[in-house]
Amino acid sequence: MAEDIMQLNPKYIHRGEINWNKFEDGFPNLFIKNVDSIRGRDVIFLASFLDQASLLAQISILYSLPGYVVRSLIVVLPYFPTATMERVDEEGQIATAHTFARLLSSIPPTLGGPTKLVIYDIHALQNRFYFGDNMIPLLVSAVPLFVDVLKTEHAKEKIVIAFPDDGAAKRFSSKFEGYQVVTCLKVREGEKRIVKLKEGHEHIPDAHVFIVDDLVKTGGTLIECKNVLQSHGAKMVSAFVTHAVFPQESWKKFAGNSGFHRFYTTDSCPEISKVIENVAPFRVLPLCCSILDSILKY
Repeated sequence: MAEDIMQLNPKYIHRGEINWNKFEDGFPNLFIKNVDSIRGRDVIFLASFLDQASLLAQISILYSLPGYVVRSLIVVLPYFPTATMERVDEEGQIATAHTFARLLSSIPPTLGGPTKLVIYDIHALQNRFYFGDNMIPLLVSAVPLFVDVLKTEHAKEKIVIAFPDDGAAKRFSSKFEGYQVVTCLKVREGEKRIVKLKEGHEHIPDAHVFIVDDLVKTGGTLIECKNVLQSHGAKMVSAFVTHAVFPQESWKKFAGNSGFHRFYTTDSCPEISKVIENVAPFRVLPLCCSILDSILKY
């Protein structure tokens, strides 16, 4: 992703180099090459914390950069990994989204002030209030990239947008102006949570229905939504999620003859997108142009 961003604007963006080594005990042994070249400069750090083993190393670099007198610091973190654990429903639970926000908020200020943090489609918008005064979160959406695909590659189809729950509907429905919308909901039946249609079922017959959400992990909810939509007469069912997390290779549930016509996602989780980019029905939409726009805007 870093190479793609640099190629879009090679005059403005230059690549720095860091030695990401480890000591014999496994702890980070880090070195910023040519560190004098970043003094007084605007620095962009492209982060990914999906691999927890690299967390300490990346945080160590981020905490060190302001000490080298950089003019400003923008951290691009496409996927905020703890955002789904943003609230406490009972005593004893830990809101790790708050913990992680505090960790990032401890980055010292630069010459130009607080660090800016670019995040795509964070799971809960209230996460932004967990950050301290030393961090300015800039919340961006990848949904416009998907809308462009709908307009260019599916323009002649009867398109319906489906949301797996009210939260996704409230969050994203305004971005699909001109499209019919279906909303699902999860209801508890005994020990099971069943996906049912809440509203919009009249739009489904003979339509190509796209399920839209911010992220997918095991994929159970998407599969249940797909089954419900097909039972109500959908001609085809596809999906779009910004973040394809897919722990424990759960992406394999969607590979091959899974019943999904297309599965659009982004490269916000690069470790996963590299694995699925050439596997049907997946198609990975690159974020590099959107990230560059955010960097130049802010």
